[in-house]
Amino acid sequence: MTPTIRSTASGETAAVRALLIANRLPVDDLDSAAVEFRVAVDDDGAMLGVVGIEVFDEAGLLRSLAVVPHARHQGIGHALACSLETDARARGLHELVLLTQTAEAFFARRGYAVIDRAAAPDGVQRSAEFRSLCPASAVCMRLRLAAAAQA
Repeated sequence: MTPTIRSTASGETAAVRALLIANRLPVDDLDSAAVEFRVAVDDDGAMLGVVGIEVFDEAGLLRSLAVVPHARHQGIGHALACSLETDARARGLHELVLLTQTAEAFFARRGYAVIDRAAAPDGVQRSAEFRSLCPASAVCMRLRLAAAAQA
């Protein structure tokens, strides 16, 4: 299955929110935070997965990578992450940061390294996700995009 990866269309907000809730990912700040989502859809337009980014100066906070259960282990999460990383590089972002409780191994395979939360850029640390939505037990990871682009 080769999904189409694209920005969310108008009218998809509820479906994105439902997918995030089903995967126990934060949604409390979606009405106020500047999170840009992209989705993976099949040939019929059915949503298979989602990933978001919240941009802070030269850093991006990778938000809420989720794939519907019947489409997991088919490369959709990988395709969504690649698309987001490519776009972040094109925007001139220097790094992507994320918090995770369940996907540390997935992101480590992609080159993300565990960092102390205090090492995240100031703007990212001021986000609702860092301040209150994700527990202190969440693992903080970073991908330096300049180094990844040269690899």
